[in-house]
Amino acid sequence: MRTLFVGAGATGGYFGGRLAQAGRDVTFLVRPGRAAVLAERGLRIHAPGGESVIPVRTVTADALDGPYDLIVLAVKSYGLDQAIADLQPAMGDRTVIVPLLNGMRHLDTLISAFGEDRVYGGVCMIAGTLTDEGDVVQMTGLHRLRYGPLDGGPDERLEAVAQALSGAEFESQPSAEIVQEMWEKWVFLAALGVVTTLMRATVGDVTAAPGGIEFATGVAEEAVAIASAAGHPPREAAVAYLQASLTARDVPATSSMYRDMVAGAPVEADAIVGELVAHARRHRVPAPLISAAWTNLSIYAANRQPSGASASI
Repeated sequence: MRTLFVGAGATGGYFGGRLAQAGRDVTFLVRPGRAAVLAERGLRIHAPGGESVIPVRTVTADALDGPYDLIVLAVKSYGLDQAIADLQPAMGDRTVIVPLLNGMRHLDTLISAFGEDRVYGGVCMIAGTLTDEGDVVQMTGLHRLRYGPLDGGPDERLEAVAQALSGAEFESQPSAEIVQEMWEKWVFLAALGVVTTLMRATVGDVTAAPGGIEFATGVAEEAVAIASAAGHPPREAAVAYLQASLTARDVPATSSMYRDMVAGAPVEADAIVGELVAHARRHRVPAPLISAAWTNLSIYAANRQPSGASASI
């Protein structure tokens, strides 16, 4: 199955690189500068189990040759519009798009651009970043993909998509509840982002501070209440994982938004936190902590000086 990964950052580089390493037909759509780095150094993945140097095939937007059977979108939310513009030559009548973006609103954008029959849901879980040299760093052993039709129903292309995204070192599985999983990840990322960016600290630092556990618990409760009011209440296991993650002691956990903020890079505040605040207002759910974080992130974005490298989770 001819597969195009749009982006070779921490997320796309890791999953696409592992698939290329496993012999899958993978091409990366990247900017010229990134293509030059990958041609010179290869795609380098630093993982808990060691380093891999993977030769990869790249293409730039001006040379994109379509159609592709599967397109995996691994860009930040603020890069979505440009990605959609670049993708046009890659699209075929039966192409499947699996977006690995955070939040939910990108689905409407993609459906509007390419049609509902081409867009799956997608969830990735990985804590990763890029080095100054452009190498991918897998920060923990977590590396998981979920994907599937948005309605949860059968699709004759799903088996081929699953085969194309499987067989590498990470966990990969189709889901009949992909929208629910996307909401649960959104709630988790938003809450983790709020806790770490508003306090400018790791989870362990927050929980060690006076009132830190109460603060983190309040953020989790707000996020769950918003999703529930929007018609997507997180399941019991997801809520338990969220609460345990945000109240853990002596852990250096952070969010991608926090790491981007520390690096002076753009943050996905609008898609992850701002959109959740919009749901809170629409459904009249009190969310003072998440709203405060949204104001804080908006000030950061307005005053940010362009510099730094982005990270991904």
